[in-house]
Amino acid sequence: MNVRLLTLTAMIATLCALGALIKIPVGIGSAALDVVPALVSVAILPPIFSGIAASIGHLVSSLSAGMPFGPFHIVIAAEMFIILWVFAILHRAGKTVWKWVFFVIANSVIAPLPFYFLIGSVFFFAAVPALFLASCINAGVAFLLAPMVERLYKRVVIK
Repeated sequence: MNVRLLTLTAMIATLCALGALIKIPVGIGSAALDVVPALVSVAILPPIFSGIAASIGHLVSSLSAGMPFGPFHIVIAAEMFIILWVFAILHRAGKTVWKWVFFVIANSVIAPLPFYFLIGSVFFFAAVPALFLASCINAGVAFLLAPMVERLYKRVVIK
């Protein structure tokens, strides 16, 4: 295993954990900026490692909020892994617009879909607007940061 790759993944996961502590009140709860570093990381990490960083970010975010959904957070962390993995694949394929559209729709509508059946329809319809707003905030911040990080990474690449 490449030590540089593991180190970058650990650094991105740490930034996700720090972003998890930045809470923005939306709807039924709060949105955290835990996924921003993972979204930006797709430019410098393989898809699997970006997904791992996003999963860790979500788990830290839920821990800092008191684990309101209990063991369901493991399901959400797995969903975050898959969403970031597909996002990174779309990024590598050059689908610049579609990756952002995918992230917002997947994170705000598709990810809470299992909870329609597990918790109930009322929770689902209450959560979707808040998750949509949170997804847009995370995507917007990442969209602004990604080009700068990518340029900086290309300038400082260690061989």
